[in-house]
Amino acid sequence: MIKEISIAMLPSDAADDTSVKRAIAAECAVKSSRITGYKIKKRSIDARSRQPQVLLSVSVGIDEQMPEVLPFDPELNNVTNAPHVVIVGAGPAGLFAALKLIQQGYKPIVLERGKDVRSRRRDLAAMNKEGIVNPESNYCFGEGGAGTYSDGKLYTRSTKRGDVGRILQLFHYFGAEENITYEAHPHIGTNKLPQIITAIREQIEACGGEVRFNQKLTDILLDRDAIKGVQTADGTTIDCKSVILATGHSARDIFELLHRKQIEIECKPFALGVRIEHPQSLIDSAQYHCTVRDEYLPPASYSLVAQEYGRGVFSFCMCPGGIIAPAATSPGELVVNGWSPSKRNNPYANSGTVVAVDEKDFAQYKFTGPLAAMHYQQMVERKAWEAGGGKLVAPAQRMVDYVDGHVSASLPDCSYLPGIHSVGLASVLPKEVGNALRAAVQDFGKKMRGYFTNDAVLVATESRTSSPVRIPRDKETLEHIQIKGLYPCAEGAGYAGGIISAAIDGERCAMAAITKVQKL
Repeated sequence: MIKEISIAMLPSDAADDTSVKRAIAAECAVKSSRITGYKIKKRSIDARSRQPQVLLSVSVGIDEQMPEVLPFDPELNNVTNAPHVVIVGAGPAGLFAALKLIQQGYKPIVLERGKDVRSRRRDLAAMNKEGIVNPESNYCFGEGGAGTYSDGKLYTRSTKRGDVGRILQLFHYFGAEENITYEAHPHIGTNKLPQIITAIREQIEACGGEVRFNQKLTDILLDRDAIKGVQTADGTTIDCKSVILATGHSARDIFELLHRKQIEIECKPFALGVRIEHPQSLIDSAQYHCTVRDEYLPPASYSLVAQEYGRGVFSFCMCPGGIIAPAATSPGELVVNGWSPSKRNNPYANSGTVVAVDEKDFAQYKFTGPLAAMHYQQMVERKAWEAGGGKLVAPAQRMVDYVDGHVSASLPDCSYLPGIHSVGLASVLPKEVGNALRAAVQDFGKKMRGYFTNDAVLVATESRTSSPVRIPRDKETLEHIQIKGLYPCAEGAGYAGGIISAAIDGERCAMAAITKVQKL
């Protein structure tokens, strides 16, 4: 008999195979000798009580062998001589679109403005050590896109859009740990993602697909209202009938190109604020109701939401045991993001804490039209750069000092490698953002013990939470509503919000592009 059960265990017991088997036998009311095997289907942590527990959903074999699990086969074809589809951007959306095309017998030609993972590392080192930004190779641009250095969180609510389980299986196939297939909040880690991204690209190439680096899109060639090709910065022209535009939320030149060519785009509300860093031990104590975290528990995380002055304020991309990183894509701008290694073993916990902004806010600063949100975003990032003093040094303020309006006399140790500079953040953040943020951190302190403290530091500015532009597309065909053969995709087009949802949207756009090619 194969039985599905759920059990709750102490963290130390859940880490021990013998204890797990004993708990399974007890739950099934059988002797341990009758348990022939088990497979974890889902694992999560319940920290609501003073003694956190690990919750396991398990498939159990009783007096019957567990069914053999066949190796996952992505069913990738040789597409060297197949019809091609151009993909612009080698982030999660672009790479998974490429894999889907190969599965369906079509050749992807992926154009990436940045460098491969190995070469990209030198540019990231220059950002962290020297404060130098390469506009084509940074934390947002390059092989794997922002996803490569975005921590590798694989949690999503986008189950209605595609098969999340199969996306996780693909990540596992290309080198991620098996536990991502059953953890409630799967996570790979920035230290492991580059190898996985490289493995995906090498598979695409082995199947006859192409991934071309240092190929920045500079023009979309049209025949009236239809795609006829693309052009890159080095003058290369590629004839094609379908283009999947997966350029990410920071490719401002693409938004400007579309606007210049009178291809319809829309201003999109987004969220902007700061990245807040606490000692990880403080978050552990608050979430696990302990003085010292149990060694069998992962570093604690949190998710906080408030409504202040009619605006949503929320934590975003929480990184336990993480690092704050410089995420600017142009000189003269200051942007921060966060990531964690696979072990999440750094002494800091950081999270974006952001405030919703919309058209009425942009209009206050005379920003109107489809690029209004982007210009508002740029305005704040440039103020942060000036306040930090250059070289990607970030303006920062202790949390209680920020609320009280005091420039911090000193700043705590911080994971942000380019360094932080004590500044009154009211001079950086728009008033509408600052007022809501000031109220929210106090409310968060009421919801989570110890959160509101001067041991926490606010680092500006967290501004790339989502695209400030939406590229409208037909709900059924996924084509741009104005240009035939153009498939706006994932985060950069306003249709996804993370690695998994971007990958799913990439697959959907690939299938839509195939349908288009088949009709030609």
